[in-house]
Amino acid sequence: MPVATRSCANACGEGTQSCSSDQWSTCAVPPASRGCNTRCGDGNEICTDGVWGACDAPLPGPPTFTATVRDFDDTHPDFEPDSGIGLQSGIVAVDLGADDEPVYAWDGSAGSTHGPTYFYEWYHDTQFTMLSADASMAPEINMTTSVLVSLGIDAGTAGEYGYDNESFFPIDGRLLGNQGRPHNFDFTLELSGSFQYGGGETFTFASDDDSWVFINRKLAVDLGGIHQVTSRSVILDDVAADLGIAKGGTYPIHLFYAERHVVNAALRIRVSAADFGVCP
Repeated sequence: MPVATRSCANACGEGTQSCSSDQWSTCAVPPASRGCNTRCGDGNEICTDGVWGACDAPLPGPPTFTATVRDFDDTHPDFEPDSGIGLQSGIVAVDLGADDEPVYAWDGSAGSTHGPTYFYEWYHDTQFTMLSADASMAPEINMTTSVLVSLGIDAGTAGEYGYDNESFFPIDGRLLGNQGRPHNFDFTLELSGSFQYGGGETFTFASDDDSWVFINRKLAVDLGGIHQVTSRSVILDDVAADLGIAKGGTYPIHLFYAERHVVNAALRIRVSAADFGVCP
């Protein structure tokens, strides 16, 4: 008896089925290919057995941020305080200020912080503050420099990269100095960038001490307070409406960090499937 055949199709295109012993075979479709692209270039994807493979176009890589660091000494009441130790949410408002800096959320002192005037100095240059008619006598409340924070590729997990520093002391021996300690504690750091929201992104942050992350200028992670290493993750698809973001859009991200108490300092950043537009 001749073998019967008929046309069929799957995700790869059109093919044929054959019937033998009263049973039709699976649909046989030749492998297919089609062009594809990412923000970083063109490539191809191959379809076999009814399934399209991944696009081989170059993928965006991990970013390097230029971060601003401000150094303080123990005379500032918010650094090395004797009380208010522990995780403290609600130090900052949910929206960034007009200058893209965090806004203190209280009228006065709260836990380890001592009011809006002192907090303002965390993320603003104040070394020229005039507290005396004689400029030579004006104290330096903070001193400022820049450092690079480079995220690396996680070789074990595709599409993930991050920064992990369990001894985060980027200004040892610089600016206002170590104040007799093995490291230069008592500083703040801020960095910013932008990413394209495509769906499926997860951001994880950990710090000792304070850190806050704003996405689209909305507070997404609140790790305020003087505390040991503490971690938070945010799945963007779960909070997109709260952050005012939509797939396909490009949005700013801001991270603010403060190291305020001996004896440790740590900063971790991990991102999954996030496109910062950095091409090979």
